[in-house]
Amino acid sequence: ATNESFKDAKRFIGPAALEVSDFTARVNLNNLPSGEQVFYRVIFQDLNNINTYSAPSTGSLRTPAQNGDIFFAWSGDTAGQGWGINPDFGGMKIYETIRRMKPDFFIHSGDYIYADNPLKSQVKLDDDSIWKNIVTPEKSKVAETLQEFRGNYVYNLLDENVKRFNAEIPQLVQWDDHETVNNWYPGEILEDDRYQVKSVSLLAARAKQAFMEYTPIRFNDNDPEQIYRSYKYGSNLEVFMLDKRSYRGPNTANRQQQVSAKTAFLGNSQVRWLKNQLLYSKATWKVIASDMPIGLLVKDGKTKFENASNGDGEPLGRELEIADLLRFIKQNNIRNVVWLTADVHYAAAHYYDPNKAQFNGFNPFWEFVAGPLNSGTFGPNQLDNTFGPQVKFQSVDSTMKPNRSPKDGLQFFGTVKINSMNKAMSVSLHNLEGKTLYSVDLPVS
Repeated sequence: ATNESFKDAKRFIGPAALEVSDFTARVNLNNLPSGEQVFYRVIFQDLNNINTYSAPSTGSLRTPAQNGDIFFAWSGDTAGQGWGINPDFGGMKIYETIRRMKPDFFIHSGDYIYADNPLKSQVKLDDDSIWKNIVTPEKSKVAETLQEFRGNYVYNLLDENVKRFNAEIPQLVQWDDHETVNNWYPGEILEDDRYQVKSVSLLAARAKQAFMEYTPIRFNDNDPEQIYRSYKYGSNLEVFMLDKRSYRGPNTANRQQQVSAKTAFLGNSQVRWLKNQLLYSKATWKVIASDMPIGLLVKDGKTKFENASNGDGEPLGRELEIADLLRFIKQNNIRNVVWLTADVHYAAAHYYDPNKAQFNGFNPFWEFVAGPLNSGTFGPNQLDNTFGPQVKFQSVDSTMKPNRSPKDGLQFFGTVKINSMNKAMSVSLHNLEGKTLYSVDLPVS
């Protein structure tokens, strides 16, 4: 309904919540009124006793207006590195901070859970105080079974901040590595003694099923495995959600000179899709939601690379795919493209300048990094000069001890405002308390 009293409410009957989906269920709502605050109420019926109903769960959301102002937030990395739900700390407080800002929607940029990071009930901090985690059986070991992956999503729902957030803030979600296992790629065979299941492809299949059950994501009718997609939000914004995990080649030294299966990152089909969507998008702003940054080094061991970046120089390895995409954007005069990402557990603003790059066949653009959401704080990562990234802001420095707890307040998220009158975009980076640490206004071109 468009009112809290639910007068003249529209009713929908959803599917049964059965064991096969871990008792989750979803209803796709179409033809909602645009630019309205929509209130919803969900009730479950006991099919063993059809006169028995659950207590109602309520929430609300604002639907996109065709030409109105837009305000949204993004971040990533929830409950990793041993930092879970600590009631003494107030739980996952950053979710409440974001909820109170009332964004139209939220992009979760990946690492929605940490299936490979078991929790301990207590962690001793540097000041000799104790961080106390709520711990469940599924969060006490690495996830291998489908039920253990599901349990990681159930764990996050034990947090009251997360539940209030989920009820009120629409989410666009993507996955990265920790929904399965750190730095994974298809076909990998684990050498981790914690795992009895060594096939990462099998783990990823179970992980994806749990991800699809427990996150608000609409299935693709043509390919239910496909999770890259785009969303139009009025006339001024389209969001392109990438999947840098499912189609990549193996992690290598990443210095191949020719494109091949080993250099795949997004993969051919996803690159074709993205190019086509960007080319025909009529939105003023094109936001590419990426689960990994472009120009930061992320290593996998001593000699291999997890990200596209490989250190420096002309495009090699996975960078060839990125260079091809950036060249396409320039050649087709696709304007107002901004990248939003997470993954590295700190906040940063990067300006990619072709005049300072080793490869300069692209138009300058901005990339903004946020996170983590109740996980360990790290960084800053080393820059790769291939595409000329210039650090305009970063929230941590190289003297910081890695894996700082949420108690230190170094948790970050970003917000984006698009003005419906002059079409300008304002991007801000915030800390755990919501304080603005950095902000920049981007005029429409």
